[in-house]
Amino acid sequence: MRGFFRAISFLACLAFVGEGIAADKVRVATYNLRNYLICDRIVEGRWRPEYPKPEKEKTALRKIIAKADADVLAIQEIGDESFLRELWHDLNTTGGPKYRHAVWMHGADPEEERHLAVFSRLPFVSVTRHSNLEFNYFDGREAPDRGVLEVEFETAGVRWRLFNLHLKSKWTERKDDPEGTLRREKEARTIRDYIRKTYVPESKPNHLVVGDFNDHQSTPAVRRFLTVNKTQLTTAMHCADSRGHRWTHHYARQDSYSRIDFILATPAMSERFVPNSGIVQDGPHAPVASDHRLVQAEFSF
Repeated sequence: MRGFFRAISFLACLAFVGEGIAADKVRVATYNLRNYLICDRIVEGRWRPEYPKPEKEKTALRKIIAKADADVLAIQEIGDESFLRELWHDLNTTGGPKYRHAVWMHGADPEEERHLAVFSRLPFVSVTRHSNLEFNYFDGREAPDRGVLEVEFETAGVRWRLFNLHLKSKWTERKDDPEGTLRREKEARTIRDYIRKTYVPESKPNHLVVGDFNDHQSTPAVRRFLTVNKTQLTTAMHCADSRGHRWTHHYARQDSYSRIDFILATPAMSERFVPNSGIVQDGPHAPVASDHRLVQAEFSF
């Protein structure tokens, strides 16, 4: 099965290179699935070591994804490729969105169990897995643990890109970097610099930077993607739930709510944003599926 899915990924990345798709609108979503893998967890009040994501959560997750019905879905916190195969199969056989194309990546940290992936109805023009974007961190050289997944599309003759990321969490054992703030900023700056230098703002690139930033819009980790000097690099798309609330993450231990998942668009891509299309998925399935909420927006071509 592993070889089979690698073949699917290979076809998704290469066989459809150069194949465009005609569409007026493309719906893009980002979703942290909350530990879609084997890990220690509490299930119905009981400690479960080395336990898979409960079926109740998986079912709720699929309902949220089906409700969003995104054309391109950026995923964070998926396990190894076997878990991507499982979700891909379940979505395609239980009434969820049918995704013909899928790609997965392992980041720089060989021990990292939480990975990035993209499901798409649109064919990939190209895929680049960035696992070696290095930066100085205290006395050593590091890279973003989960890397960056860059996917290029062509819609109605327009080339555009999506960068899927998952920045360092606030959990850390380092006393010299409380809550991983410095590391998260350095990851953000390094990713930002790659994007800015490869696709210079003056060329008016069409791209989105999406994912779990693990920080608020006013913090350095997010601001790095928004502006450099006086140049506007991206803007956070306005997304809200049915009550107008914009939070995307619930931290149960503190019973706190925050907005840390974003869809950031370059000025050229912002002009394609469809007004009132930005949604944070709520409803009864959302808190069961994940501690994050799916964020989506539409762009017109």
